[in-house]
Amino acid sequence: MHRLILAITLLLFSVSLAVAGEPVKIGMITTLSTKAGYLGEDIRDGFKLAIAMENGRLGGVPVELLVDDDGRKPEKGRQIAERFIRRDRADILTGIVFSNVAMAVVPKVVRQGIFYISPNAGPSRLAGRGCNPKYFNVAWQNDNLSEVVGQYVQDKGFTNVYLIAPNYPAGKDALAGFKRYYRGQIAGEVYTTLGQSDYAAELATLRAARPDAVFFFLPGGMGINFLKQYAQAGLKDTIPLFGPAFSFDERLLKAVGEAAVGVVNGSQWSVDLDTPANRKFVAAFKKTYNRTPTLYASQGYDAALLIGSALRAVDGDMSRKDEFRAALKKADFPTVRGKFRFGPNNHPIQDLYVRKVIRDQEGNYTNRILEKVFTDHQDAYVGECRMK
Repeated sequence: MHRLILAITLLLFSVSLAVAGEPVKIGMITTLSTKAGYLGEDIRDGFKLAIAMENGRLGGVPVELLVDDDGRKPEKGRQIAERFIRRDRADILTGIVFSNVAMAVVPKVVRQGIFYISPNAGPSRLAGRGCNPKYFNVAWQNDNLSEVVGQYVQDKGFTNVYLIAPNYPAGKDALAGFKRYYRGQIAGEVYTTLGQSDYAAELATLRAARPDAVFFFLPGGMGINFLKQYAQAGLKDTIPLFGPAFSFDERLLKAVGEAAVGVVNGSQWSVDLDTPANRKFVAAFKKTYNRTPTLYASQGYDAALLIGSALRAVDGDMSRKDEFRAALKKADFPTVRGKFRFGPNNHPIQDLYVRKVIRDQEGNYTNRILEKVFTDHQDAYVGECRMK
C-alpha cells in the first residue's frame, strides 16, 4: 500500500513538473497582409525582439508566441482568437492593429477569462463603458495622439482646420480627440473608406474649402498615398499638414520621402527619445532587423515587457489570475517611454510629444521631437469605466 501511494505521489510530482516546464502560450492576432501589413510586422518584430533578448523567455519564464494574420477583417480576427483559445490553449492574446478588429475580438476574449494586452488599437468604448479587468492597453487610447496635435495646433494660432479620417472606430476617435483640444473653426470633416487609395476628390474639396491647416489620420498604405497626392496637388507648400504618429512612422516615411518633410505629428514615443531603455531598444532593433524601429515596434516591445513583468510575479503560473492582473496593473517594467503608468481603466497615463519629420545626415527620413505638450496625460473616457 505504501509503495502504491509513493508511486502515485511520484507520478503526480512528475506531471506537475512537466506542466510547470511548459511555456506560457501567447497568441498574437495582427495584420500582416494588405497595404497595412507592415504595421503588424513591426508589432510582431518588436515583441519577438523582447523574447529573443531573454533567450526565449519573458520575465524569466519560457514563452511560445503563436502568430496569425487577421487580414484587417474582424470576422477572421474572431476565428483566430477562438482557435488560439480552444485548440492552442493560449493564456494571453495580443497584437491587434485595427480598432474594428479589436471591437470584434476583445470583448468576447475577456469574457472567457483570457487576458488581452493591446500593443496598438485603443477604441474609446474599451477605455470607457467596455473596460474590463483583463484588458490592458500598453500603447494609448485612440484619441490621445490626436489630442496632443489639437492642443499644438490651437497653441500655434490656427483657426480654420480641415479634418480627414477613414470611417471606422479609430478614425472617429482620432477626429474626436483633435476637436477636444482644438477650439477653432472646422473647415470640413470628411470620412473616407477604410483602405482607400485615391484621394483626388477629397483633395479637390479640401482645396475649395481654403483652410489654414489640415489634420488627417490615415495609417499605413492610406497615409502613403495621401501624403504623396497632397504634395503632387501642390498643397504641401501652401496648407500646413498635421496628424498623429500613425501616418508618420519610419517605414511609411521611407515610402513617402520628401513629401512628408516638415510635417508635425503627435506621439508618445520617438526614436530619439533619450531614455536608457529606448536607447537599448533602438540599438537592438536596428542590429536585429537592419531597419529603424517605428512606434508600432516600440509598442510591441513594451507589450512583451509588460507581460514579462507579470509572468515573473506569478512564476509563470497562469492559474494565479488575480496576481497576474495585479502585476500587470503595476506596469513595473523598463518602458521605452521612460515614464508610464496605468489609469483606472487600464489605459496609459503618459507624456505626449509633437515631432517633426526630417531628413537626417544619412539621408534617412525620420522624426525628431519638437516639444512635450502634455505631461501625465489621461484619456477622456476613464470616467465612463466602471471596473468590477
